Amino acid sequence: MFRLHYGDALDAYKEWPTPNAIISDGAYGVGGFPGDPRTPEGLADWYRPHVEAWSALAQPATTLWFWNTEVGWATVHPLLAEHGWDYEQVITWDKGIGHIAGNVNGRTIRRFPVVTEVCVFYSRKLVLPSQGVQLPAKDWMRAEWERTGLPFREANAACGVKDAATRKYFARDWLWYFPPPEAMGKLVEYANERGAPEGRPYFSVDGVHPVTAEEWATLRYQWNHEHGITNVWSHPALRNKERYKGTGKRHAPRVHNPTAGIASAHLNQKPLTFMRRIIEACTQPGDVVWEPFGGLCSATVAALELERSGFAAEPYPDFYDLALERLEDALAEWTGEGRLFATKAS
Repeated sequence: MFRLHYGDALDAYKEWPTPNAIISDGAYGVGGFPGDPRTPEGLADWYRPHVEAWSALAQPATTLWFWNTEVGWATVHPLLAEHGWDYEQVITWDKGIGHIAGNVNGRTIRRFPVVTEVCVFYSRKLVLPSQGVQLPAKDWMRAEWERTGLPFREANAACGVKDAATRKYFARDWLWYFPPPEAMGKLVEYANERGAPEGRPYFSVDGVHPVTAEEWATLRYQWNHEHGITNVWSHPALRNKERYKGTGKRHAPRVHNPTAGIASAHLNQKPLTFMRRIIEACTQPGDVVWEPFGGLCSATVAALELERSGFAAEPYPDFYDLALERLEDALAEWTGEGRLFATKAS
């Protein structure tokens, strides 16, 4: 199912199902569209209500992919960290030398020409309850095992290994490993069978029953690894066939036209290759992908192609019309069966 909301995403979030992934391609602090701050200094305030909503409505395994300039991301990062988003890595889009070609005045420029922007990958910080206190997952593992009264070395017996369980799952430093579901199931079973009876249940998320291996798996974001892909993605800025211009055959321009005077519909359209790569890496068919700042809805188009459910919003009428046209074309081309719900804000 796909939904395109005409209006601010802040008015749509609570109507959308819980996201598995959020792909944000909003303000860059360059005055690129109406409402985009002219400089990066105002970006944190621009994003604050959205980050607050994402944080309140996400699940523990939700991932966030934040597109921006380097300084734009750096400006917003403290806000994301404050609201429980853990930095995973920076992905750099290298647009190549063709992006600037001869458009640089060597007499006046005082820096290297910029041919990159970034997409920063975040996960949710996992905090869990132990004796009335919320602890990061690493500290929670130690605290819950300590409550059992069992020595840490018995974790190895629980998992059927020589020393890996104690060394990996109860480490205090950066060598800590998130226990895989099978190992976690064994640790939980052992702790609740042999730990001090008065402290049970151990390793409980809800305080009522011990977490199961299946429940534990849902607390960590999924990752579908593709060999040969690094955190530098080389692709020229879109210019030819994929550069969406829109035909206007379905939806006539209205009110404000932010694309007037340029050959393409959107100044900074992302390659579908990148959106497919993100979605395939961290979701499964049927999962929910949010695209709060739709533009031409490249992430939602990729979600449709990959059989995920996409939810997007776009407040500017011309972009909304072009995105709707593009999604309708994608439905016709790839599925012939899907349904798209286009809603307008009151």
